[in-house]
Amino acid sequence: MDEKNGKNNDFIGYEYRDFTITYELESLWADSMECFGWQLEGRHISSLQGTNKVNLKFKRNRKIINKAELTRLQRQFEASVKNIENLEKSKTNSASAVAFTLGIIGCAFMAGSVFSFEAGRIPLTIILAIPGFLGWILPYFCYVKLRNKKTASLTPLIEQEYDKVYETCEKASKLLL
Repeated sequence: MDEKNGKNNDFIGYEYRDFTITYELESLWADSMECFGWQLEGRHISSLQGTNKVNLKFKRNRKIINKAELTRLQRQFEASVKNIENLEKSKTNSASAVAFTLGIIGCAFMAGSVFSFEAGRIPLTIILAIPGFLGWILPYFCYVKLRNKKTASLTPLIEQEYDKVYETCEKASKLLL
């Protein structure tokens, strides 16, 4: 402490990190990063329309104890969260692919129906229009069924990853004490 002006001369150097994450995982990141010694400094929502990303800014004392081990645990945390994000995305990927494929096939049948109508072949128009309409209606139901099936199979894996995240945070928070 400086007697002359009454100020404390203890300087704290900080390191800074920015993380761009999905909005759904913002609370998990904000809460968990404290276990690794990081303090939330601010957040910035992406200005790009249609994105669900948020940028979180953190700071941490550069001379934190057990920094190497905390950094190792933080990498484990980040890998587990990335796995969670990938598993969440994969719930809908295959279902979307099947639905889009069925929709395109339906469009092809409908295009054939239109061309046969223009050629004056009414019976062929009706024959091609039926699978065309089915190709426009069925993708929704296929998407919902496949997504629900995939969600049911991936939910235990996602829960395991969340358990890994919580175990990692627990280990890290013990190092800060």
